[in-house]
Amino acid sequence: MNDTELRFEADAVLSRLVSNTTGDARLREDQWRAIEALVAERRRALVVQRTGWGKSAVYFVATALLRARGSGPTVIVSPLLALMRNQVAAAERAGIRARTINSANTEEWEAVQAEITEGSVDVLLVSPERLNNPDFRDQVLPELTAATGLLVVDEAHCISDWGHDFRPDYRRLRTMLAELPRGVPVLATTATANARVTADVAEQLGTGAAPEEGGSTESDGAALVLRGPLDRKSLSLGVLQLPDAGHRMAWLADHLEKLPGSGIVYTLTVAAAEEVTAFLRGQGHKVASYTGKTENTEREAAETDLLENRVKALVATSALGMGFDKSDLGFVVHLGSPSSPIAYYQQVGRAGRGVEHAEVLLLPGPEDEAIWRYFASLAFPGEEQVRRTLEVLGAADRPLSLQALEPQVELRRSRLETMLKVLDVDGAVRRVRGGWTVTGRPWSYDAERYAWVARQRESEQQAMREYAATTKCRMEFLRLQLDDDDAAPCGRCDNCSGARFAPEVAGATLDAARGELARPGVGVEPRKMWPTGLPSIGVQLKGRIPPGQQAATGRALGRLSDIGWGNRLRPLLAPQAEDGPVPDDVAGAAVEVLADWAKGPGGWAPGVTDASARPVGVVTVDSRARPRLVRSLGERISEVGRIPLLGTVTYAEGTPPVAPARSNGAQRLRALHGTLTLPAPLAQSVAEAGGPVLLVDDFTETGWTLAVAARLLREAGAEQVLPLVLAVQA
Repeated sequence: MNDTELRFEADAVLSRLVSNTTGDARLREDQWRAIEALVAERRRALVVQRTGWGKSAVYFVATALLRARGSGPTVIVSPLLALMRNQVAAAERAGIRARTINSANTEEWEAVQAEITEGSVDVLLVSPERLNNPDFRDQVLPELTAATGLLVVDEAHCISDWGHDFRPDYRRLRTMLAELPRGVPVLATTATANARVTADVAEQLGTGAAPEEGGSTESDGAALVLRGPLDRKSLSLGVLQLPDAGHRMAWLADHLEKLPGSGIVYTLTVAAAEEVTAFLRGQGHKVASYTGKTENTEREAAETDLLENRVKALVATSALGMGFDKSDLGFVVHLGSPSSPIAYYQQVGRAGRGVEHAEVLLLPGPEDEAIWRYFASLAFPGEEQVRRTLEVLGAADRPLSLQALEPQVELRRSRLETMLKVLDVDGAVRRVRGGWTVTGRPWSYDAERYAWVARQRESEQQAMREYAATTKCRMEFLRLQLDDDDAAPCGRCDNCSGARFAPEVAGATLDAARGELARPGVGVEPRKMWPTGLPSIGVQLKGRIPPGQQAATGRALGRLSDIGWGNRLRPLLAPQAEDGPVPDDVAGAAVEVLADWAKGPGGWAPGVTDASARPVGVVTVDSRARPRLVRSLGERISEVGRIPLLGTVTYAEGTPPVAPARSNGAQRLRALHGTLTLPAPLAQSVAEAGGPVLLVDDFTETGWTLAVAARLLREAGAEQVLPLVLAVQA
């Protein structure tokens, strides 16, 4: 078949894909060039094109053409479930049978694998995490690799250490690439890669190719790199500087219905997404929350509601960052600035794919920087922690699960798992059935690389500050951040054509927003199970915490990650903050929380003999960082509530500092066990009082300080322990 006939066949598939009934849809020239390289030349290609350009059309059309020529199924490595669902629906329109294997459909895996063996699956979408699932990696992947007709790496910037969204699981693709049979084409796609990331991904495709002047590279054995201009002519970018979080929420409530169509409101944290969703609903708007904590069924329902315009907006975190495809999405608003202009470009690219005009607006806040710092603190661990992990694995006579490993290293589980994935990619450890084991291969801690990545993140943060403040073209600014040499003023953003939105908000809406944010009080769930593996580190506790030793559900003024009380509490509880008496407004809010708590369902302490019983005493927790703050808070509550101050849960004399709150639960509990103690006078006072006691501390992150203190108080005779803290780190 000559090029003309192949092009005609490709355009026919495209017409089916986009539901073009007249059959006259035509591929872009770069789309066709990529398809030609994959189908006719069986090459490897990297496509870096703006969101909405049609990268998925390349791999679906190529799949149809390759399958018609007897090739095996296409394997698409795709990062998000929302993206997978969109792609399955798109494939069906082109007559392509697509199936997925991911964490949300485990019950279908066996049937899907059988269909692959039968040859009835045209496209298999897998999450990158599947690539190192031991059963999938050892049993399914070898057969799949041998049979693959086309490998597609979607959101390929995730492969690169230098990308804004590096994911260790993606790096395993290097092994799959190396083991593909000769002549199997590979396509990598992304909309968010600067020159360095493009070169890095091209190198990992096995070529070392980088784009030359003019946008593409092709030579013997090299990948075809197609990099296009990143302008999005439908997007009108703007920034609106507002005085505080109340103004930002009020502005959104007043202007949401004026924004075109339906859209996405991004927040930086789960807590903020929940706050904003609740407020907007209270103001009569049809919105839904979409975060990493949203259950899968609720996510699917929210996606469908947005796709079918049953809601005005999803209020989302970056969980909705990549791949969600709604061609007529009319706006993207950010309440809070992402820390990377590349990530920002990707998120705003959700809008305006199939409409002539879409609004993109950034509403930055002073709390953004604190949130950036928090997420930056979760970077790759220091060498001492990594070496300790390798030592523990090396000394074990069997593979260790995360639960078994966690008590022996000072890393929280999510961070420990990410570190192990990086070590796996580097060849130092291997995931097997039952957990992780060392390989014995030499490994060195690449401090220079980790420091360079950290500097890049700082540079990206500075770029976002400059984006918010620039008086020049905003689209040009973003394009230059992605090394788009064709960048030029867009003529559409607020700096090019004038501001389209005024900062004014209605007084009543502002009062409502400020009232919502000023209302203190969130629940603090008690610990009910001891961490696994404690006996292995000398702490003889396991299983369920007996009900008679548990704390009740407590209260906090707010979360450190929210945009209401979080903004007030973050400076007060910052590591460098000066210790001192509790401020009047904070003490007043604590009293307000107690009053609401007492009047709530079940009163002070559901489960006590008298559900409406008041606490018989106040007990504070000794704080090595903020002793005056915690002590004065307990004194104020005692005074206002006319509840006796019974004393303080203290640390045993001569004990070392407790493990940092950001260590894992087992490590923190080991440090607390036998360290926290009840002085004899306090134990006697609790026993004599007999009823519920109020336990006061500054903040809680893991919940284990409250759990250990509550256990001591319950054993001393407290009928119930009611924790009250200023903040929850969540």
